[in-house]
Amino acid sequence: MIVIKTREEIELMRESALIVSKTLGELAKEIKPGVTTLELDKIAETCIRDHGAIPGFLGLYDFPNTLCMSPNTQVVHGIPNNTPLVEGDIISIDCGALKNGFYGDHAYTFAVGEIDPETEKLLKITKESLYVGIREFKINNRVGDVGYAIQKYCEDHGYGVVRELVGHGLGKKMHEDPEMPNYGKRGRGKKFVEGMVVAIEPMINQGTHRIKQHSDGWTITTLDNKPSAHFEHDVAIVDGKPELLSTFAYIYDALGIESNEEDEFRQKALVL
Repeated sequence: MIVIKTREEIELMRESALIVSKTLGELAKEIKPGVTTLELDKIAETCIRDHGAIPGFLGLYDFPNTLCMSPNTQVVHGIPNNTPLVEGDIISIDCGALKNGFYGDHAYTFAVGEIDPETEKLLKITKESLYVGIREFKINNRVGDVGYAIQKYCEDHGYGVVRELVGHGLGKKMHEDPEMPNYGKRGRGKKFVEGMVVAIEPMINQGTHRIKQHSDGWTITTLDNKPSAHFEHDVAIVDGKPELLSTFAYIYDALGIESNEEDEFRQKALVL
C-alpha cells in the first residue's frame, strides 16, 4: 500500500533527508587514500546523532553499521571495514537517518583521488540517469516511466542496469511501496499521485547487469568484476511535480564543485 504524505510530513522528511545530505558532505571532506571505511562510518554516526537523528541503517534487518560502503566492483550493501581506500578507487556511500518518525535515505559514489576516464564516465552517466528518472516522477506518470527512462539512458551508453535491486517508497518505514526499478516499460506500474515520496537510486554497472551476493549475506558485486556506480535522491510529488528533499550541495561545497543540476527540482532555493 502506498502511503501518501501531507505537506507537513514532507517537510519532516526533508529534514531527515538533509541530515543525510549534510552527513555525506562531511564524509566528502575525509575521503582520501589511506582512510578506512570503518573510520568514515564512525564519522557518519557522530554527525547523524549530533543532528538529533538516529542512524537509519544501523540494526535495520540486522545490518551492523551506519553506512553501506561499496567500493569499486561492489554494487551496494558493502560493510565498513579496516581496509584503507587507495588512489583510483570509487566508493558508493549509502546513508540513512531517522528523525521525527521519518527516514531519509540518500547515496553518492565518490572518487578517491584521480580515477581512470572510463570509471569517471560511469559515474557521470549514472548520476545523469538519476535526474533523467526524477523528471518522470510526476503526477499521472507511472513507475515504468521512471524505470524506462533510466534504463534507456544507461543502456544507450553501453552500461548494465541492475535488475535485482530497486528504489522504493520512503516514509515512516525505510522501505515502502512502490518499488522503483531502474528498468521497465512506459505506462506500466503504479500511477504517481500528489504526496508520494520515493527514493530513486540507479545502480549501474560498467559491464554486465548481472550481480552476485557474497557469503556475508550483504555484499553485492558485479558478476564480471567491473566497476559499479550508485546515486540516490529522496523525491516528493508537490504540486504535481518532482521536488527534491535531499541534495548533493553539501558534497559539492566540500569538493569545490559548482553545479545547477538540482535547480529544476526545487520550488524554493536551498539555503546552506
